[in-house]
Amino acid sequence: MGLVITLLCLLVVVLVVVGYAVGVYNGLVRARNGYKNAFAQIDVQLKRRHDLIPNLVEVAREYMRHERETLEAVIAARSGAVNAQAKAAANPGDPAAMAGLAAGENILSQTLGRLFALAEAYPDLKANQNMMQLSEELASTENRVAFARQAYNDAVMAYNNKREVFPSSVLAGMFNFAPAAPFEVAEPGERDAPKVQF
Repeated sequence: MGLVITLLCLLVVVLVVVGYAVGVYNGLVRARNGYKNAFAQIDVQLKRRHDLIPNLVEVAREYMRHERETLEAVIAARSGAVNAQAKAAANPGDPAAMAGLAAGENILSQTLGRLFALAEAYPDLKANQNMMQLSEELASTENRVAFARQAYNDAVMAYNNKREVFPSSVLAGMFNFAPAAPFEVAEPGERDAPKVQF
């Protein structure tokens, strides 16, 4: 009789440990899926941003014929940002992909800033209805990107916290739950949306 009770107690302990491990594993999977979903929201907004830029450049091109170098720099920066976005979308949270995305978006923001600064010297361009509308849409998209980036970074923090605390860290290591990288803008001055004043 004592052996049966010991075996039952041992079986209950094993079932509790296995149940706990399954719960921890499922929590890690949910957290990983959460940050990947949050990145998908960034991806949508970045695609919208990148789609607006060629239209903006096309409107500006008619007025800024002597600023070809700046317009080409914006297009090149957009291309780099689109490539970086594709790499990050293929592997959200990967530190190298997220660093590449941040660098690409920083360069794009800087070149857009130069474009808007030059646009100030062209009164007809500033008054152009299409330019004003595109600039407004771009500013709105920049705000959406910032909100999506914050949601993604929060999801990454929750996932990383979950995978680093004990005893979850043991299971995370056993099942290769790699750390996720946040989407950070490199320079504090670059965190703001480009200033658009028309």
